[in-house]
Amino acid sequence: MGLTIHEFCHAFCAWKLGDNTAKEQGRVTLNPLKHIDLIGMLFIIIAGFGWAKPVQFDPQQLKNYRRDKALIAAAGPLSNLVIGLLLVLIIRFIIYLFSGQYYDLSESTVSFINNFISVLYTGCAINFGLFIFNLLPIPPLDGSHIVFSGLNIKPDLEEKIRKIGMPLLLLIIILQNSIGIPIIPIGHAVNWIMNFLL
Repeated sequence: MGLTIHEFCHAFCAWKLGDNTAKEQGRVTLNPLKHIDLIGMLFIIIAGFGWAKPVQFDPQQLKNYRRDKALIAAAGPLSNLVIGLLLVLIIRFIIYLFSGQYYDLSESTVSFINNFISVLYTGCAINFGLFIFNLLPIPPLDGSHIVFSGLNIKPDLEEKIRKIGMPLLLLIIILQNSIGIPIIPIGHAVNWIMNFLL
C-alpha cells in the first residue's frame, strides 16, 4: 500500500503539473500491478527492503522545471507521512473506543483487536520509514531530486552523482545489515516518532 500510493502520488503530481508521461504509461492509478518492479519486489521478499517502479516524467512538459521536479519528488514521501499519521489516528481511536471496556470483552475479541492494532502499527512504522528513507539526499531517492533542484546543480554533475548513488546506497544498506551498526539510523527515528505519537 505504501509503495503503491507513493508512486501514484508522484505520477498524479506530475500529471497535474502538466506532464502527461506517467498518465500515458498508466501510472496515475492505485492498481499495485502498475507500480511493481520485479527486482524490487524480489528484494523485498529476500532482503526485507526493495522498491517500486520509478515514475518517469518529461522535463520539457513542466512549466517550472526546478520547482516542479522538487514537488513531484516530494509528493511520494509526503504520501507516506500522511498514511502513517492516518494509521496513528485509527490506532488511537481504537484504543480510546475499547479502553473503558477492555476487560469486559471476550478473549477472541481482545485477540482480534490486538492483532488488528499490531497490523496498523506495522503499517505506521513502514510508512514513516519510507518517508524518512526517501528524503535522504542520495540518488535515486526522492531527497536527492529535492536537493538537486534547490541547489540548481547542473545536469552533467547531477548525472555523475547519480551513477554512484545507487551503488553507495546498496553498500550502506548491506554494511548496516551485516555489522549491525545503524549507519543511517532510520529505525531509531521511526521508533522515536512512533513513541511520540502513540
